[in-house]
Amino acid sequence: QVQLVESGGGLVQPGGSLRLSCLASEMIFSIYAMDWYRQTPGKQRELVATITLGGVTNYADSVKGRFTISRDNAKNTVYLQMNSLKPEDTAVYYCHAGIRWGQGTQVTVSS
Repeated sequence: QVQLVESGGGLVQPGGSLRLSCLASEMIFSIYAMDWYRQTPGKQRELVATITLGGVTNYADSVKGRFTISRDNAKNTVYLQMNSLKPEDTAVYYCHAGIRWGQGTQVTVSS
């Protein structure tokens, strides 16, 4: 049973924007804080942003002021709005909750 499904990745030019979505099962969404991680080849997975059940958010220093995490409780969906994208934001982005991971979605920032 697939419980976290990401979408919204793609290719964007530097300075552009993308919005990632993660659709979660109702059980997961109602119990856990939701996170976005990212990973590039040869590097460890990096925590990008977190949102608690109460809506409290936290961000990696590298994305503060550019990325916004939010959750829509009616749709069991968490979003990552990414603005002012840089080439170093290129990575596979993963949705995470509890011990569960989504399949990942590729974000490529390049001219």
